[in-house]
Formats: sequence, C-alpha cells, structure tokens
Amino acid sequence: MKKALPPKLIIQSGKFVWTTLWHVMMSKLAPRNPSGEYIRPSSQFRNFVGTEAHPPTAGRYKLYVGWGCPWAHRTLVTRALKGLEDAIPITIVSPSPIEGGWVFDQPEEGCRTLAELYALAQPGYTGRCTVPVLWDMETKKIVNNESSEIIVMLNSEFNEFAKNPTLDLYPEELRPGIDSWNEKIYPSVNNGVYRCGFAQSQEAYDKACAELFMILDEIERTLETNRYLCGDRLTLADVRLFPTLFRFDAVYYGLFKCNRRRIQDYKYLGAYLRHLYQLPGVAATCNLEAVKQDYYGNLFPLNPGGIIPAGPDVSSFLQSPS
Repeated sequence: MKKALPPKLIIQSGKFVWTTLWHVMMSKLAPRNPSGEYIRPSSQFRNFVGTEAHPPTAGRYKLYVGWGCPWAHRTLVTRALKGLEDAIPITIVSPSPIEGGWVFDQPEEGCRTLAELYALAQPGYTGRCTVPVLWDMETKKIVNNESSEIIVMLNSEFNEFAKNPTLDLYPEELRPGIDSWNEKIYPSVNNGVYRCGFAQSQEAYDKACAELFMILDEIERTLETNRYLCGDRLTLADVRLFPTLFRFDAVYYGLFKCNRRRIQDYKYLGAYLRHLYQLPGVAATCNLEAVKQDYYGNLFPLNPGGIIPAGPDVSSFLQSPS
C-alpha cells in the first residue's frame, strides 16, 4: 500500500505546483526581464495622418477601441474633447478569454477578430494585436496603434472637422511641461500600475509600487496650487493620466496590489479626477462595469475565480470636485 504524504508536504507540493503554473501563465500574459519586472512591448504601426499617404479627411478613419483598455480610453477622451465624433467613427471590440484577444460583435472588413484585422492590414503579421487602432478605411491599413501618437493627431490634424477646433491640448508653449509630465507619468503611473500587478518578484513589485506612489504624491502637491498638471489649462498630460486614475480604485488598488492609498484618499488628486470626469463628453467615454469585467474576468492569473467586485459606485465621480 502506497504511503500517504504528510499534510505539510502535500501543502508545500501544492504551493509549488500553483506557483509554477502561475509563473507559466504570467510569462504568456506579461513578458518580464530577469529581475521579474514587467516589460511592455512597443507598438508596431507608427504612421501619421497629415502625410500624403494619410491626408486628414472626415469619414475616412475609424478608431477601434475596447472599453476596458486605458490606452484606448485616452483616444476616446481626446476625440470627445475635440468634438470629433462625427468625423471619426468608433467600433468597440470586446476581450475574449476563449479567443485570447479582442473580437468584434459583428464582422468588420470581413474579420471576426482584431487579429484578423491586423493580418488584413499586414499579411503575415505575428505581433501583438492591441487597441487602440487608427484604421484607414480607404486603404484598409492600420495608420497607427500607439495611443500617445494617435491623441496628438486627433488634437491637431482634424480641426477642420472638429466641433471644438480652437481647443489645443498640446500647445507649443506648454510642450516642455507636458512632455516632462508624460516622461514621469508613463513609466511610473500609466505603466506603473501594470508593473505592480504583473511583477513576478517581490523586488520588482516593491520598486514599481514605490515609484508609483512617489509620482502620485508629486502630482498631489502640484494640484494643491494648479487646476491641471500644467497650470490652469487642460492638456494631453491630463488626458494621458485620466484613464489610469479612473480605473485605479476599482481595479489597480486591489487587483494590481497598488493599495497604499486610493485616489479618493488624496484631497487634490481625488477632486482633480472628479473634475476631469465631469468635463463635457468625458463621462460618456467611461464604462466602469466593462472595465471591471475586462480586468477581473479576463486576467485569470490575478483573479482565478473570475469574481467581479460589486463596487465602487460610479456616482462617486459625480460628487463636487471642490
């Protein structure tokens, strides 16, 4: 008769198996360096509207976005602020754990998945198939899939068709300050929450978490005297920060272990978030339930049970910013 393993050994063996399985799943979800730090792959399509190949034209371009994706969200916010809804239509794609990527509710360009659309644009493409995608409906090509570049184009290249053409979110005189904030916010906040959640070593997590809250604290001090990051004027620096702040308390605080403080625990940063949410058109770009479904429902290594939390209440964003 085979001798049973002692309970302690069974527990230790089970922990070893789960830890090994978790690292295997995380390696597919989130590429890392030897120190266990999450490394985000670069976007691959980097062309621009405003060139001979892609002239600015109303109705020629489309944005493919997902409600849950913060990178896609910044393009929706810029589109809303500029009043480009009539000039640039959107298609919402949904994450599918079965497909392992984004899928269309209805076929687009003869494609059922975003991966098929990427293959249509560039046959043989084997890279990541991400949103947002700025799509040229005339040439059937991807113009750009880098959100930081798409929002610059939306700000400047479609003013002829915009309802708010005089709104400049990237003015020449403020660009040094905007770029300086972006250089801090992207690695430590926008991507920093992912570096916390996808860290595969304690050292990598501790480093990312410390950087995240160091920059959030710096932003809090800035907002004590400034309405926006660059003074009294809304810019692309604010647009780039907003989607991360919007998701923070609902997702990143718990699921990604960014739990030193919630955004609502900051006096000025919390008020700033509510102010941005209440700007005309911005709330319509926000779908908190879809965000929670995307993160909690599809990141299996971080939430094996797939349980979607009940809160927070979206009405908190409607409280007075003051």
